[in-house]
Amino acid sequence: MFGTEIHWTTFFYLLIDTVIVLFAFYQSRKLNRNSLKRFLYLGLLFIAYNASGGFLPTESFPGPLIIQYIITYGVAITLCVYIVYYLYKEYDFVVLAFRSSIRNLAIVAFGGFIILYLIPYFFTTSLNTARLLYTVPISIVAFIFLGIFYKRISHPKNPNSFIVRRNKLSIISVTAIALLPICTVIGDYQWITFTIMNIAFYAISVIEVDRHLFFLENKNKLYEVFLFNKGRTEAINESEVINGNLTRREIEIAVSILSKLSYKRIAEDLYIAESTVSKHASNIFKKTGVKNRTQFTKRFGSK
Repeated sequence: MFGTEIHWTTFFYLLIDTVIVLFAFYQSRKLNRNSLKRFLYLGLLFIAYNASGGFLPTESFPGPLIIQYIITYGVAITLCVYIVYYLYKEYDFVVLAFRSSIRNLAIVAFGGFIILYLIPYFFTTSLNTARLLYTVPISIVAFIFLGIFYKRISHPKNPNSFIVRRNKLSIISVTAIALLPICTVIGDYQWITFTIMNIAFYAISVIEVDRHLFFLENKNKLYEVFLFNKGRTEAINESEVINGNLTRREIEIAVSILSKLSYKRIAEDLYIAESTVSKHASNIFKKTGVKNRTQFTKRFGSK
C-alpha cells in the first residue's frame, strides 16, 4: 500500500487510533481532565507502533537494515511495557510476583533484545535467527506474566459489574501483549499482528469510557464532595461534577465509602492492600476538609 510494506488493515488501525487520540485530547482540554494524559501517551505509542511497524522496513530508509528493525522492535517493546505500566497504575499494583515491577520488566524486555537479538544478529547476520532467539524466551516470560496477572484479578470476592468489566478488558490487553512475540515468530502477517495489538488499545479505550459512565452513574453520591471542592454553592455542570480535584482512584474509593463499604471490602473489590485504601481515604478526607470517615459520610452522604 502506497508503495510501502504497510497493509491496509494496519493503515486502517492507524487512522482509528489517530481519531481516538484526537478525541481524547479534545476531551482532556474541554473537561480539563489531567487523568487522560496517561491514555493520550498510550494512544500516541500505538500510533507510533502502527506507523513504524507498518511502513518499515523500506528500501528508501537511510542506513543499514538493522536500524529499521531496532526502531520497530524498540517502539513495540516500549508500547508493551507502557501497557503493563498503564494497568499497574489502574490497579495500584507495585509488584505482582517474582519482582515483576515495571522497571524489572523493562530491563528484561530491552536487555533481552540486546543480548538475544542484536548480539546474535551481529554474529550471524541472520534476522530470522535473531528473531527466533529473542521471541521464544520473551514469549515464555510474557505468558508467565499473563498467568500471574490473570490469577491476581480474575477472582473478585465481591464483584460488581464495573470491576468485572474492567478485569475482563484488562486481561484482553495483557493477552494481546503475550501473543505479540508468537505473532512475530510466525512471520510478517501484519493483518494478524496489528489486529491483536490494536485490540489491546480498544479494550483500554472501553475501560476509559466505562469509567466515565461509572462516574456519571455515581455523580449524585459525590455531588456534595465536588461542590465542596469547587468552593461554591451554585449548581455546577456535569463535567465539573465528574472531575473535581480527586484522582480517579480516589473517586472510586469515595463512592465505596459513601456506599458504606468497609476498607477491607473496598480493598478486595479493587485488588489493593487495605493499607492502600486507608492511604487514599486519608487523602480524600484531607481534600474535603474532614478528619475521618465518620465526618466524611456525615457531611457528604446526606444526598
